[in-house]
Amino acid sequence: MIEVKRPKEAFLSVFAYRMAPKEELFTRGHRACQGCGAALGLRHVMKAAGRNTIVVNATGCMEIVSSPYPYTSWAVPWIHVAFENAAAVASGIDAAIKVLKRKGKLDPNKKINIVVFAGDGGTADIGLQALSGMMARGHNVLYVCYDNEAYMNTGVQGSSATPYGAHTTTTPAGKVKFGQGYWKKNLPEIAVAHGIPYVATVCPSFPLDLIRKVKRALELPGAAYIHLFAVCPTGWGIPPAYAVKAGRLAVETGIFPLYEVEYGRYRLTFDKKLKPVEEYLKFQRRFRHLTPDLIKTIQERVDAEFARLRVMEEATNRPDYRSVSGI
Repeated sequence: MIEVKRPKEAFLSVFAYRMAPKEELFTRGHRACQGCGAALGLRHVMKAAGRNTIVVNATGCMEIVSSPYPYTSWAVPWIHVAFENAAAVASGIDAAIKVLKRKGKLDPNKKINIVVFAGDGGTADIGLQALSGMMARGHNVLYVCYDNEAYMNTGVQGSSATPYGAHTTTTPAGKVKFGQGYWKKNLPEIAVAHGIPYVATVCPSFPLDLIRKVKRALELPGAAYIHLFAVCPTGWGIPPAYAVKAGRLAVETGIFPLYEVEYGRYRLTFDKKLKPVEEYLKFQRRFRHLTPDLIKTIQERVDAEFARLRVMEEATNRPDYRSVSGI
């Protein structure tokens, strides 16, 4: 048995207001819905990234709510781009910064962070090709997918990141179908398959864990991918006051496991006995039609995936991992 040292951030989130950076770079005044997990997540990401950051923001909820002309909630350089090309634009910015440093027009020692924000639609579906290219080329870009599990900005249509069984306007639950008929696309594992230095999952309900992972992603050279679980009270059919609770339950039931992969080594950053998935599903309108058999199927899938992550953690943290795996 390999012992893996786990960070304490996930268990100290109650003290986040004391321990988190104080500077606000995603500021008040935006027009997000009450309880928006994506807005809370972006606020924490920007606290970790700091002022020397350029933000590339794909079309979507966070672009719409943060930039109604002539106002903005961004206290750093920010560019709005199309659904499909956020990673490509960020790649161009990275290339431009390298050229300016080479020509002596920028301090070569100055660290400038490039952070992409895009939703699950702009990442799992429309923007996946550009993201894959960005990761394959190894650009110094942190790509953050805020995953609210549907196209929320345009009417709660299903995406390939919509969970199995969920009701959306394009995957309606009724007599013929039970909602989304296939499993959620595993974007973090797609990123891992590109061999990039750092991949992690984060949830705003665990803010210190989120902040630490963003800082680590920006420390390492090359491309990084962070998958941010973004609770959406409007699209999921829950009270806004339940947003943080829903995020916690997603992690505590294993629906959304918290882990990181650094140079191929897996580490679960929240690993406790899992609660039944029904505790997470039962108070959301999008899941109210699920039968006991469907809930059992989801539970089996969650258990299997969490067991796989534990196996990966065990295997990749062996002292001889690199020599055995050929890395």
